[in-house]
Amino acid sequence: MSKLVVEVLDAYDLMAKDGQGSASPFVEVEFDEQSQRTQTKHKDLNPSWHEKLVFNVNNPRDLANKIIDVTVYNDREGSHGHHKNFLGRVRISGVSVPSAESDSSVQHYPLDKRGLFSHIKGDIALKIYAVHDGTSHQAEPVRATPTSIPENEETGHFQEPQFQETPFQEINTHNFHEEIKVEEKKNKNKKEQVVRTFHSIGTGSGDPPPAAPPPMFAGMGFTAMKEKAAVVETRADFAKAAPPTVMHMQMPRQNPDFLLVETSPPLAARLRYRGGDKTSSTYDLVEQMHYLYVNVVKAKDLPVMDISGSLDPYVEVKLGNYKGRTKHLEKNQNPLWHQIFAFSKESLQSNLLEVIVKDKDFGKDDFVGKVVFDVLEIPLRVPPDSPLAPQWYKLADKKGDKVNGEIMLAVWMGTQADESFPEAWHSDAHNISHSNLANTRSKVYFSPKLYYLRIHVMEAQDLVPHDKGRLPDPYVKVIVGNQIRPTKILQRTVNPVWDDQLMFVASEPFEDYIIISVEDRIAPGKDEILGRSMIPVRGVPQRFETSKPPDPRWLSLLKPSLAEEEGEKRKEKFSSKILLRLFLEAGYHVLDESTHFSSDLQPSSKHLRKQSIGILELGILSAKNLMPMKIKEGKMTDAYCVAKYGNKWVRTRTLLDTLSPRWNEQYTWEVYDPCTVITIAMFDNSHINGSKDDARDQKIGKVRIRLSTLETDRVYTHYYPLLVLTPSGLKKHGELQLALRFTCTAWVNMVAQYGRPLLPKMHYVYPIPVRHIDWLRHQAMQIVAARLQRAEPPLRREVVEYMLDVDYHMWSLRRSKANFHRIMSLLSGVTAVCKWFNAICFWRNPITTCLVHVLFLILVCYPELILPTIFLYLFVIGIWNYRFRPRHPPHMDARLSQADNAHPDELDEEFDSFPTSRPSDIVRMRYDRLRSVAGRVQTVVGDLASQGERAQAILSWRDPRATAIFIIFSLIWAVFIYITPFQVVAVLFGLYRLRHPRFRSRMPSVPVNFFKRLPSKSDMLL
Repeated sequence: MSKLVVEVLDAYDLMAKDGQGSASPFVEVEFDEQSQRTQTKHKDLNPSWHEKLVFNVNNPRDLANKIIDVTVYNDREGSHGHHKNFLGRVRISGVSVPSAESDSSVQHYPLDKRGLFSHIKGDIALKIYAVHDGTSHQAEPVRATPTSIPENEETGHFQEPQFQETPFQEINTHNFHEEIKVEEKKNKNKKEQVVRTFHSIGTGSGDPPPAAPPPMFAGMGFTAMKEKAAVVETRADFAKAAPPTVMHMQMPRQNPDFLLVETSPPLAARLRYRGGDKTSSTYDLVEQMHYLYVNVVKAKDLPVMDISGSLDPYVEVKLGNYKGRTKHLEKNQNPLWHQIFAFSKESLQSNLLEVIVKDKDFGKDDFVGKVVFDVLEIPLRVPPDSPLAPQWYKLADKKGDKVNGEIMLAVWMGTQADESFPEAWHSDAHNISHSNLANTRSKVYFSPKLYYLRIHVMEAQDLVPHDKGRLPDPYVKVIVGNQIRPTKILQRTVNPVWDDQLMFVASEPFEDYIIISVEDRIAPGKDEILGRSMIPVRGVPQRFETSKPPDPRWLSLLKPSLAEEEGEKRKEKFSSKILLRLFLEAGYHVLDESTHFSSDLQPSSKHLRKQSIGILELGILSAKNLMPMKIKEGKMTDAYCVAKYGNKWVRTRTLLDTLSPRWNEQYTWEVYDPCTVITIAMFDNSHINGSKDDARDQKIGKVRIRLSTLETDRVYTHYYPLLVLTPSGLKKHGELQLALRFTCTAWVNMVAQYGRPLLPKMHYVYPIPVRHIDWLRHQAMQIVAARLQRAEPPLRREVVEYMLDVDYHMWSLRRSKANFHRIMSLLSGVTAVCKWFNAICFWRNPITTCLVHVLFLILVCYPELILPTIFLYLFVIGIWNYRFRPRHPPHMDARLSQADNAHPDELDEEFDSFPTSRPSDIVRMRYDRLRSVAGRVQTVVGDLASQGERAQAILSWRDPRATAIFIIFSLIWAVFIYITPFQVVAVLFGLYRLRHPRFRSRMPSVPVNFFKRLPSKSDMLL
């Protein structure tokens, strides 16, 4: 007899159902009136069963017409399945079952909802195959050794077997004193290696499984192929023939490696200052890191060591194997250094701190004197205490005897909250030269204040062309810094009227000049300047909100040679004139980042800004599992983080040559709008020692967090995956641990903010043309990048561009597919409602249909209950969904971004330069593919236009018979509805719409047939 074997392996990310954030799941499989179940896994949202369930197949030929129903339940209170909650189900068509175990592979299925209002998440891993050789397969666990045997092997009902195994738990190897909440995964080391690869089969993508129609985009050349040297699972069963309840085109869940991991580091904000320790209240989102600080101020009366009578002193601070050196000062017996050293307490290797004064010499440096401190006796300083006053210490020789000379020092124990921390030389940067030390320090930057500069070019008079025999073709070219904008060209006139408005981006301090140049277009590519004028930006007036713009003014147009010579300018008696209106728009917000994840929406003018509504606190704690970025140089990674919110940028210190850096730095921002996004990114510092100036800091990953998704006063601590999309595919470069807290200080203002416009008033009263927005955003990004690159240490251009997503607007086939799936996800809700209503109309569930009839009749008889019922229903749904609200902040979703299965050619196209630098055959192939996609879009748009034109044709008499039929029918209906009460009409229409299937016809209805016969303009197209 043939058998069907269903191996239930494991499940991921199930919905918590026990009210305590967990569940006790088991799986029940039904096939051909046979039912079996697995054992129950107590308190496990990522259970692992590894059990075989065997079913009899009476007729192997009918297997393709059967359905395998796999349902996951939560076993309530250990009732062995008698009391259970629904966790999700999968329905699989028998046509997708392979005929041998060797042909089968592990497949991951997203769990489906049971009804419209079910809240389900997670996926389940199954391996299904048929056996036709008569071999007896017993229902037994796979790769596990239970100590008890199932009660009934025919039905597969298990007792709760106890496994002789050791649960695998993630161990924190970094000694961070943190407890990471990781779900126990049993038998992890014995699990089968499974590569979760999902093929989107398209043209040239290989042989598809039999009887499987091509999925969406198949005809458009959308391919996503990956070759792995392991078990490859395909989703061939999605499009198989099955009842209407089977969900097609299911998207698998995201790779668990790309998910958040919640952590519990010992933060003061979490510990609530237990034990009376309130010293960390200022920096309560980071772990306290203690440092030994040494402030070398100056020295005096140092002895002369050279024969020449000179002394080139420097100080060496030595603690175990760590040595820090000050700069050496030539020929100075009373040197002044003012340099601070910081040694991490965790890496202290000695109980003695030595401060040694030496004389720089050509050979071996001479010993001058030293001061020795016992580390255990060094005092502890806790902010907000005042800085420790430095003291004079007598120098001693190597034997401990006093010698000439004194040195002024301050030595104390402190934390990263100390004001000396950012400027200190750190022990982890002991091999950094003084010239490159600034590149490793933590800094705070501020973006320049940006304004929109509006120039209304109105007209010019008395233009004088160089060629007196022809009239000029004038246009105006305006230059502001690196920004150039021309007006339209007018034909043959000396008194042109342009009436063009040009917009630019200007930044404080206003150092640029506005250059207005009137030029004559003589021939394509050949222009002659007719006159020029220059205006400093600082002299341009500002306009606040909707006030009247300043009056226009006439400017004299001088010849280019005369404009540069002041003396000649005074002698010029006649000149052409141009009429301009110039002003700075202070009521706009200058967009320097994408509007989808903007961090600042305030207007340029400080007087127009609202008060803050809260405070955002960010703790950049640590990272782990980083990829070695300098492996070619024999080093690991020199990592630092950059965070941006509003106009404030922060940069952490660079930690050298480590794959598990610990920063523990905390920063604060004022929040003016909760619907904003903070961006945190990590980079590898390429400017440490001996690096070229044109070296680029490599990006390690980026995290975006929307503030409106955070609960107030809650501390979020998670490891965020650092994902980077490269031409070779999606790569995970490590994990970044962050602590985040949003504190609201003005509840009324924050609630009112949700009813206010997102952008300032001027964006709606005088909107900026869409064609200008992208150009202005690009110019603003360039200004911000150029300004921050001039800081010390510089925030380099590649860092700023990565943070601001400069290339976000560029064409990407991967991003287009992601947006398409987003739209389909939105429409799936509408589709589910339509399916539910269709099921009501066709009496799939008679009880539900009868209840809908009763509700419909009540609402028709009492129409005043319609709106209260709708809003009460929305309220109940919202209260019900509160239990399933997201518990974690959002993060980069690789599955939503279509990044984990993107085809290499798609990525190569996405990372191509603009204009393209690829060979012509590749460009031709991509062009043909784009034409294919555009052809499909063109067809869809044409179909939509046809439907709209048919609606217009109803009353336009384009089809005289159809219009006559419609208006006569409308007259009849008008009389009927007038003489019949509205409630009777509504009841008749509702009962007709909800009539029983035996009274329905499979043919289209009369209104649909009438509408489809109406003419459209598609037959008029060439």
